Amino acid sequence: MTAVLPTQSDHATAGTAPGATTGTTAAEVLVRQLESYGVEYVFGTCGHTNIALLDAIGRSSIEFVIARHEQAAAHAADGYARMTGKPGVVLVHVGPGLMNATTGVATAAFDSVPLVCIAGDIPSYYYGRHPHQEVNLHGEAEQGAMFRPFCKHVWNVHRVADLPRFVERAFWTATSGRPGAVLVNVPMDHFSRPLPAEEATRYPLVASTTTPDLDPADAERIAELLIGAERPLLYVGGGLRTAAGRAAVIGLAEHLDVPVVHSLMAKGTLPDRHPLLMGMPGFWGLELTNDYAREADVVVAVGTRFAETDASSWDERYTWRMPPTRLVQIDLDPAEIGRNYPVEIGVVADATKAMTAVLAAVQRAEPQARTVPGRREQIVAAREEVFSASEQRGASEDFPLRPERILRDLREALPDDAVLVTDVGWNKNGVAQCYPLPEEGRFITPGGLSTMGFGPAAALGVQLAQPDRVVVALVGDGGMSAQLPAVPMAVERGLPVVFVVMNNRAHGTIADLQAGSFGQSYGCEFVGPDGRPYSPDFAAYARACGADGYLPTSAAEFAEQLGRAVAARRPAVVDVAMVNEPVPTPGHWNIKDIYAGTFSD
Repeated sequence: MTAVLPTQSDHATAGTAPGATTGTTAAEVLVRQLESYGVEYVFGTCGHTNIALLDAIGRSSIEFVIARHEQAAAHAADGYARMTGKPGVVLVHVGPGLMNATTGVATAAFDSVPLVCIAGDIPSYYYGRHPHQEVNLHGEAEQGAMFRPFCKHVWNVHRVADLPRFVERAFWTATSGRPGAVLVNVPMDHFSRPLPAEEATRYPLVASTTTPDLDPADAERIAELLIGAERPLLYVGGGLRTAAGRAAVIGLAEHLDVPVVHSLMAKGTLPDRHPLLMGMPGFWGLELTNDYAREADVVVAVGTRFAETDASSWDERYTWRMPPTRLVQIDLDPAEIGRNYPVEIGVVADATKAMTAVLAAVQRAEPQARTVPGRREQIVAAREEVFSASEQRGASEDFPLRPERILRDLREALPDDAVLVTDVGWNKNGVAQCYPLPEEGRFITPGGLSTMGFGPAAALGVQLAQPDRVVVALVGDGGMSAQLPAVPMAVERGLPVVFVVMNNRAHGTIADLQAGSFGQSYGCEFVGPDGRPYSPDFAAYARACGADGYLPTSAAEFAEQLGRAVAARRPAVVDVAMVNEPVPTPGHWNIKDIYAGTFSD
């Protein structure tokens, strides 16, 4: 059968100008479909390939959150999705528009955040002829190929009739199983082609509620292992996201007196002051935590992939030894089971359902709770030593401030239910290690891709999702520089995000790493033409954008101005000078061995 491709005359019949057709356009159908799926916001930027869709959005209940850069749009949609549990939706333009969004969409993908990216593309009938902004220099003209390494699926809409079906598949795929990012790539002429109005409701979205249960026999086996273990350990990752799941983990830990460690992404899953919580393992883990993990006889890992930093570069001398440790790994993604360590029991199951089932099996087999003498006291003492040491360092009145002073004042200024959105560097690692997060609070950070520039824009999506909560973007000057568009976006939307810039005039973490390994930090510090440390005045930038700007010159001023910024409920930047100090790293990271010429391959 000979394929019939759309022609330029087809396009002329469909029309692109308002009123050029008497039927409903695909853009209008798509918007109605998005409304039926409960989409409240679409984040993105305009371009000649997507303005037909923007026009339809402008006549709908959906709000378009205009970004000044596509990466900012993707991070904002990511933040919104993390807070609501609903998929974030991003709209971008062909070529450079889609390319600019790549980092933000990949960040969501690596952290298992549901994100639907819709991209306008070149007219379908110009495919391969290299029209304006087409990407085809060394391959076929398929811009979606750039997203394939990290998206769960990429749909290229070759027929306008397929658009509603593909969009339904996109939302289902983004939210089902292990959540992630998807792309729907739409030639611009398809948005303006006619489509029957009833297509908007032909593919209703079925909520993804069917996640795999833990087989009862597996629950019994896991319970038996935990009950019989002398040094059991629960390792919780970012995949455990529900209140019921967290309650099951706490119940299991308390019933058998089992210590708990968490990945970076799972900070806040258990209250930081819980007497069985050891904090993070690996590179940023305490000596007690890594020693216990290394000597554990049974480890039950839930919703975690054993990332390199949480596993001390998988070097058995430091954190995990499996075997002889017997590993039970529970994850929604079968590809993660046994990826980095051999398992004794590996099951694909919903984390909440699995933990609930294991707890019930343990309580049936051993109705009475047990305690191990001295275990909780030892954990509490080690954790309190970290918190108190940080508080002591944070008591200094020196200016520029020590990073712990910034964290101390931040904790005192914020309500317990505040959302702290971090970037990468001291703001992420220091908070994860030594910031006692209140039980009602929330910690959001880029994990898998560790993307600089995530914090400022992601905080906007978080604030849209939770308009009544205090949202703080805690970022370095490098991260703030990477996402300056976040400030005018906050002003335009009236979002009272407080951007706290920990300004050490450097990519501080890397500068410290280079100095410790090579004796200098060339190329990592920001230096002006006079040879002195340089930084923009972010407070002045904020005021130029219409936000509030604060530039404290002492410790007392920082605390006072931070309090004012939080209370004002307006977009604000607090630009505070900070000394560059390394985050304590009791664990091991192989890159330091590489710098020293010691290779473990």
